[in-house]
Amino acid sequence: MTAGRLVVDTNVISYIFKGDTRGPHYERLIQGHQTILPFQVVAELEEWMLNDRWSEPRRERLRNYLHQYVVIESDERMGRIWGAVRHACQKAGRRIDPADAWIAATALALRCPLVTHNAADFAGVPNLKIITEQDQ
Repeated sequence: MTAGRLVVDTNVISYIFKGDTRGPHYERLIQGHQTILPFQVVAELEEWMLNDRWSEPRRERLRNYLHQYVVIESDERMGRIWGAVRHACQKAGRRIDPADAWIAATALALRCPLVTHNAADFAGVPNLKIITEQDQ
């Protein structure tokens, strides 16, 4: 794959950081690309750490790991794209979680592929390019 920008989903960060057997594959897949995290991914990771009662040093390790990614905040344009994503999925009879809609909206706004292990979560999103382990 030609180097470029990739939006990375929460599950991919989790696999890499926790040392899951799927992590090395995704590390190779994103290597050499500018990797982007939607604000929603950061929020999900923060919730995950709190729910699982991580120690402060462990939380800091994850936060430090995330510094290698570019974090993208929401703006008015992305909010419009989010609304369009939710509407398109509803119209197609496919449910998309609001959090996943933010992740998809980020990838669409930046015109970047989304790297995720949960491609089915985004199946109803028009014009979203998905890259997943099964593609490789």
